[in-house]
Amino acid sequence: MDRTRSGSGVRDRLGRELFARVAGPSGPENRARIHGTPGPRWFGPERPVRRVHGDASMFIGGLRALLLQSLHPLAMAAVAGHSGFRGDPWGRLQRTSTFLAVTTFGTAEHAQQAVDRVRAVHERVRGRAPSGEPYHAADPHLLCWVHIAEVDSFLRAHQRYGARPLDGAGCDGYIRDMATVARALGVPDPPHDRAELAAGIAAYRPELRATREALDAARFILLRPPLPWAARA
Repeated sequence: MDRTRSGSGVRDRLGRELFARVAGPSGPENRARIHGTPGPRWFGPERPVRRVHGDASMFIGGLRALLLQSLHPLAMAAVAGHSGFRGDPWGRLQRTSTFLAVTTFGTAEHAQQAVDRVRAVHERVRGRAPSGEPYHAADPHLLCWVHIAEVDSFLRAHQRYGARPLDGAGCDGYIRDMATVARALGVPDPPHDRAELAAGIAAYRPELRATREALDAARFILLRPPLPWAARA
């Protein structure tokens, strides 16, 4: 058997299983609405963000992003206190994947509506970390960390596991595409290329900690990842 064809078949099968599990029972209906509604889009079919976000490697990138994001104590406190990542990991993954699909492939109107909903949620998420330090999910500094952790993770996963890795210009183009979404969400100065992304990650390093909450989240994600059994091997 042709190994290339066999590997492609496995990737396609896992992609279908992951879509069915992550998108949930409304997945086909949402997909038809997102892709079938006429109107201008934020990103044309030639943009790198469409290639990356249309690949099954996004699910691996998403898990890496959660692990990386959890290393910021305030971001982790917000997730632990207000997110259903433990009690309803599939639900959280479905909401995140729907947001990414709408902003990447949906109409500009639907993309803006999705952003407005997320910003409204962020505005309500406030509290204090176990250290006593206050957090607010709408804080641009925290939003920037969440953004660059996602972009770095999605891009690395795509380059390692994606069906069609990007060249250097494509990688920078993906980062620029994602900057459009970041600005809409309230990130004032997101990175626009690989150098700026690497610099952004480095700038946050002094703030990162392997807190008890982060380690607990890592154990939960690694031991019980929200993935079908076939994708855990």
